Amino acid sequence: MSHLLADQKPVVAILTVHDKLKQFRGNRANFRDLVKIGRELDFPVYILTTKDLKLSAKKVHGYSYSPEEKTWKKLWFPLPNVIYNRIPLREDENKPQVRRIIDQCVKHHSIQLFNPYFFNKWRLFDWLKKNRSTRSLVPDTKRMRSPRTLLDMLKQYRSLYLKPESGKAGKGIMLLKYNPDSPKAYQLTIQGTRRKNVLYMTDNMASMWRRIRAETVRVPYIMQQGIPLTSYMDRHFDLRLLVQKTGKGVWSVTGVGARLAGPHRITTHVPQGGSVEDPDKLLTPTFGSDMTTFLINRLKSSALLIAKQVERGCGHTLGEMSMDLGIDTDGKIWFFEANAKPMKFDEPHIRRKSLERVFQFSNYLAHQDK
Repeated sequence: MSHLLADQKPVVAILTVHDKLKQFRGNRANFRDLVKIGRELDFPVYILTTKDLKLSAKKVHGYSYSPEEKTWKKLWFPLPNVIYNRIPLREDENKPQVRRIIDQCVKHHSIQLFNPYFFNKWRLFDWLKKNRSTRSLVPDTKRMRSPRTLLDMLKQYRSLYLKPESGKAGKGIMLLKYNPDSPKAYQLTIQGTRRKNVLYMTDNMASMWRRIRAETVRVPYIMQQGIPLTSYMDRHFDLRLLVQKTGKGVWSVTGVGARLAGPHRITTHVPQGGSVEDPDKLLTPTFGSDMTTFLINRLKSSALLIAKQVERGCGHTLGEMSMDLGIDTDGKIWFFEANAKPMKFDEPHIRRKSLERVFQFSNYLAHQDK
């Protein structure tokens, strides 16, 4: 149930975890922007850690930013009406005491919390396969369990991406290729740090499997059909869409950006040498301007279908997600990844709108019965 009057602004708390040295964890620039925009829109807003959240209390300790002193101050705040989960790391979110607090908020009779958990890659693909309209967007994806299943899939597609189920920012992704005409038919590219790739080639699948296992110790991996993505100056790219709910509680595309892979890199993530580009600039040379406009509209409608299906699959209230989509050389759209804690978009026009939408949706949510 909701206790707010129709025109009353809810108290919004941005949830993170405590940090012994820095008070709290997370992207401080993002938190500052959120507090600033929230205030401009007249919302009481503060940063809250799971350690300070006591659901039985009337007041909680939280942090507010003072632009004059350029510091975060710890103050007393009323218990929030809406909680926006920005816990930055999976390992923090998975700690039992943190999970317990999130679960209590999800079950709370009046506090609304959105985006309770990070997504798991395998589950995402599983959810999307369950719906006819999203199934065709998903590359063939299986869990990597044995050399046999890996070899079968490799012979079928000749090129596979191997990805950790709970990965972040392109870490741990490998590209496995099979070329029967080459003396060393199996080729593995491991995306190394500092923009250097490690290349391993062999004519023997057993030794290839040993090498892959050495890279994936105790981490569950998925294997995914390699898609021949369209490229720009011989570098592939994907499109990053930010999808958020509006002040009416409806999914909408806030913005579309493009990420161009660094030279000789196997993913487009910026920490791995990728760069932020304009989608039109990358698509037009291949498809021409009319087709590019058509494709960008198709991307947006696909992203909305995906967001609805992911929310249905996860069974929790979501307010935003970013997703990576690709376009292959035939102009077909593919889904690669969705993130429940979107990184901030550097494009200024997208950035401002994305911050405002967090509060518009919080306002909508606070006035809904739970």
